[in-house]
Amino acid sequence: MKRDFSALSGRQFDLLVCGGGIYGAWAAYDAALRGLKVAIVEQGDWACATSSASSKLIHGGLRYLETYDFKLVRKALKERQLLLKLAPHRVWQLRFGVPVYADSRVGMLRLKAGLTLYDLLAGGAAPGMGHRHFGRAAFAEHFPLLDSAGLKGGFSYADAQTDDARLVLELIAGAQDTGAVCVNYCQLSGVVEAQGRVCGARVVDGISGAAVEVRATQIVNTTGQWITVTEQGENWCRLAKGIHLVLPGSPGQEALLLTAKSDGRVFFIIPWYGMTLLGTTDTDYRGALDHVVVEQQEVAYLLDAANHYLKTSWTAQDVVGSYAGVRVLQRSDHASPSAVSRDWELKTAPDGVHYSIGGKITSAREDASGIVDTVCAQLGENAACATRERRLPWAPGKDHAAWAEDVGVRAAQLGVDAESAQWLMRRHGSKAVDILRGIERDPNLAQRIVPALPLIHADLLHCAHAEMVVHLDDLLRRRMPLLILAKLDEPVLRRIALSVSDMLGWDESRVAVEMARCRTA
Repeated sequence: MKRDFSALSGRQFDLLVCGGGIYGAWAAYDAALRGLKVAIVEQGDWACATSSASSKLIHGGLRYLETYDFKLVRKALKERQLLLKLAPHRVWQLRFGVPVYADSRVGMLRLKAGLTLYDLLAGGAAPGMGHRHFGRAAFAEHFPLLDSAGLKGGFSYADAQTDDARLVLELIAGAQDTGAVCVNYCQLSGVVEAQGRVCGARVVDGISGAAVEVRATQIVNTTGQWITVTEQGENWCRLAKGIHLVLPGSPGQEALLLTAKSDGRVFFIIPWYGMTLLGTTDTDYRGALDHVVVEQQEVAYLLDAANHYLKTSWTAQDVVGSYAGVRVLQRSDHASPSAVSRDWELKTAPDGVHYSIGGKITSAREDASGIVDTVCAQLGENAACATRERRLPWAPGKDHAAWAEDVGVRAAQLGVDAESAQWLMRRHGSKAVDILRGIERDPNLAQRIVPALPLIHADLLHCAHAEMVVHLDDLLRRRMPLLILAKLDEPVLRRIALSVSDMLGWDESRVAVEMARCRTA
């Protein structure tokens, strides 16, 4: 992946996508596959906002059954199954435990009915995906993290997990390989109109400061929360903030779905990169769009919610990392953001610019196909969706289980531990073999960057070299999430920065600047 700002000028594009999150990435990839001349620009790094601040789940949304949003759940479950098939390296099954206590809001029979419906909406339980019932002793043994006082039993059910930022990156890579011009750190400064209809946009290079006019017949705005800076966008959207905490690893490889006693909201405890992800909150947001921070009261809310269920309480000192994001919801009069539908819609302004509103990472592929359908109709093009049956760009070309076994054996021979090898395959798919070749040249690259985390030096160097990294926080927050998975002290951060400085052309003063960015990322 190479960044080339100059490729935006001197050409006529069919489609300009503004916003490099999950919706923009899917739209650009789909449109390029349909044969359109596509450009996508992002004012920061790929997936630098909400699309790297999710719960890392590909799921139907079990909780939406309580609000009777069956259409959304069915749609998301269909996409979950499709992504498990098309991207087994990128989307993998994750089971969730749901305990039932004597004072639980949802009892055993009601939960059983909900999980049965969830399986039915998925088209029937695929192998290993159906819900299971556990008695009290079996559930307590299966989820030893939980306090068993008052426990009556529970269920487990299956959804799926991903690395959200890397999903976006893979789609951007696929779009670029299919002919799209993809430029991060490229600011939209305005649209160009002729006779009241949009015909292009002005953009500014965030690195050089150069400005160009991009000629495009159609423009789609997938900028998420930044849509609200316009008057019409403010009327279309409602913003909700969610935070997540990273805590030390917990026993087992399954997640938990729990209900906060204070307000009845659902939250998750999820294994992720050997650590534990706790989230999320859901509150209306009216603050700065480019500076969404984790507040102390939000940390306290999540810790209190989790500690109600745990044998051993977590404290603020246990929090290793945290992050916050802003969800874009359709405008609604519901008092609570949690009651607002997560469904998606496409709106078109009088000047012809299309705006993507709302949605979920799980159903973004399907929604983006709708975006491109609309664009094609406007262009008079008759091209069908190209992503429904196409494996993701880095999906292995042969049977996934056989491929994973082969790569795992080779990684072990090169000194990569099993957990790091698994995450290497999840992060890079078929590109993992390129990283292993680097270890063949330098065996030291098989070692972990931080002992507690399954991320190796060869992976770091590959990301820096091949994945359009501009700043150090691009590398350490989105290419590999070290900044939230570990408390990197100054010597470790400096060692990492120096290891990629020659590759990225950084001198000593630039290294200092990049380290400072990471402290505020």
